Amino acid sequence: MMVPRAFILLCLIFLRYLPVLISAATITLDSIEIYKTHEWLPYKPTVYFLCKGENKTTLPDVKEKHVLYTFKGEESWQPLTELPDKKCKRCGFYEQDTIKSDDVFDEWEFCASDFTKSDGKYIHLKDKELNATFLCPECVPFGNATDHSSTSKNNSDGMHWALIVLISAVVSTVFIAGLVTAFKYWQKRKRQQEQARFLKLFEEGDDIEDEFGIGPLDGVV
Repeated sequence: MMVPRAFILLCLIFLRYLPVLISAATITLDSIEIYKTHEWLPYKPTVYFLCKGENKTTLPDVKEKHVLYTFKGEESWQPLTELPDKKCKRCGFYEQDTIKSDDVFDEWEFCASDFTKSDGKYIHLKDKELNATFLCPECVPFGNATDHSSTSKNNSDGMHWALIVLISAVVSTVFIAGLVTAFKYWQKRKRQQEQARFLKLFEEGDDIEDEFGIGPLDGVV
């Protein structure tokens, strides 16, 4: 049974846009400087990064304030997280506390569209708390997309709806073609079964004639 051309077209469209649908960009920490510590006791602070619903990432080297820590992105605790292209995450830097609840350097809505610079860097600054630079070259297209004019947005929306209409039409065509193909296959099978039953009746009739010695009557007008 031949595969409908519409089904092949649908598969090609799906494969073309699959990376866009499931894309998630990897975020690494390029550098960080903390301006204060919240721990009253004479201990070195334990600073960590956390996005809501994920495991926290401890920064083992960050122990002193007013020191700029830089990273290669290859550390054992990297990457920090992954950001989808169309949805933000609630993330932040925190300091582990030995007595009360953990202290907050800053919390914010972390989005792939924040990365608007060509070098793929995004600087997050919190007054009197910290200065962190993140790296995500994959996020640059998402960040640049937010700088487009409303006309570009309308064009993008138009293309989006056109794609939806096209996919809907292809799906409908494939569905109808599948029904027609299934119906024709069912008709063919039904005819084959009827022919088989018809031939079986003739074979059974011949067997009965042989059993009773009944043959064709020659010379009967």
